Amino acid sequence: MKIVTTAIASLLAAVGLAPVAAQDVQVIHAGNVIRDAASGLEGPSTITIEDGRIVSIAPGLQPATDGAVLVDLSAKTVMPGLIDLHVHLDGNPGGDFRDAAVDTDEYATLLGAANARTTLAAGFTTVRDLGSAPQSMFALRRATTEGVLPGPRIVASGPPLAIVGGHGDVSGFAPHVTEVLDTGFTCTGPVECMEKVRLAAQNGSDWIKITATGGVLSQQGRGLEAHFTNPEMAAIVEAAGAVGLNVAAHAHGARGIEAAARAGIVTIEHGTYLDREAAEAMRANGTVLVPTLMAFQGVTERLGTGVFTPTVEAKVREVSDIAQVFMRRAVEWGVPIAFGTDAGVFEHGRNAGEFALMMRQGMSSPDAVASATTAAARVLGMENEIGRLAPGYSADIIALDGNPLDDASLLEQVDWVMVRGRALDQAGD
Repeated sequence: MKIVTTAIASLLAAVGLAPVAAQDVQVIHAGNVIRDAASGLEGPSTITIEDGRIVSIAPGLQPATDGAVLVDLSAKTVMPGLIDLHVHLDGNPGGDFRDAAVDTDEYATLLGAANARTTLAAGFTTVRDLGSAPQSMFALRRATTEGVLPGPRIVASGPPLAIVGGHGDVSGFAPHVTEVLDTGFTCTGPVECMEKVRLAAQNGSDWIKITATGGVLSQQGRGLEAHFTNPEMAAIVEAAGAVGLNVAAHAHGARGIEAAARAGIVTIEHGTYLDREAAEAMRANGTVLVPTLMAFQGVTERLGTGVFTPTVEAKVREVSDIAQVFMRRAVEWGVPIAFGTDAGVFEHGRNAGEFALMMRQGMSSPDAVASATTAAARVLGMENEIGRLAPGYSADIIALDGNPLDDASLLEQVDWVMVRGRALDQAGD
């Protein structure tokens, strides 16, 4: 039996390496176990991992077999790794929008690598990145999959699809500069929008992200209602489905939310002005709300600091009040909800702050935990791979003090993380 010492693990983590190879047999002694949010808290247990997957979960602290690596978490609660359905790993808050004119894909990839490690250390073992530089997230997705860099499992959309001049398009520059900065993913009309979906799939997108309505942080100030037409959204969903992809829609205005749900879009990101009609459309179509409450908190924290242009400052103030109540309405109206934060709009690593905000708007602790585990895994179509602790599942595991089913805000302090059977030692931070 091998025991990973803190000094060795810290050294390996400091240079970005996992202290244990994923193919080694590992045995975790857990003080308490949460298999999933619906199963409750179990007592001392032994989790056996081989080739990066959970082999068994047995009651009590069983002796490790010869040659196995023993991880002693007997004073901790052990549970599935968390899932954030809305991040931007290659972005940080507070920058000047004109940075778009000087940033490169290479810089975005390096920034994304740093933020990926921070996100993993916070307990998030899977993220869906919904909007990045053209190639940064695809490169980082491969690096974290292969263990070249420490980071969560990445599901990536690449650049979002937007209307010309809308949220997600380049704006605020002289026309000749805008032309150079264009990512190539704006479209007008159903045929062109279908073409851009196919281009995204060709480039490596796992999901299609569209900006179905205006947005808060873009330099265009034409409101937060629908951008794409109904035929355009229907064409996007049809084209995505034909190549095996689902669609996520940034959407603030109620009619834009409703139209996106009726078009068959799987998740609504933000959902700020959700009303009963939009909620009914979401329920009828099984559309999931990803509320990103931390994003609203993050931008509100920067009001009056000079970070935002006057156009953006006005939009932040416009949404700041409704952001405090809209998810409560979604809970009351029975809208499906899954966890996502829009990290990058605020500082990476603060993702778990979303739990307290969700509970403040009427969600119970068990439901909040489920939103970031089993519910989020279903959104990704990975419910047989991640989101719970069970034999055959990926060894995506976190450990912390206390019982997050009683208070989900405890997840703001995660002490130990493993993704795909590779442990990250927090002492290496």
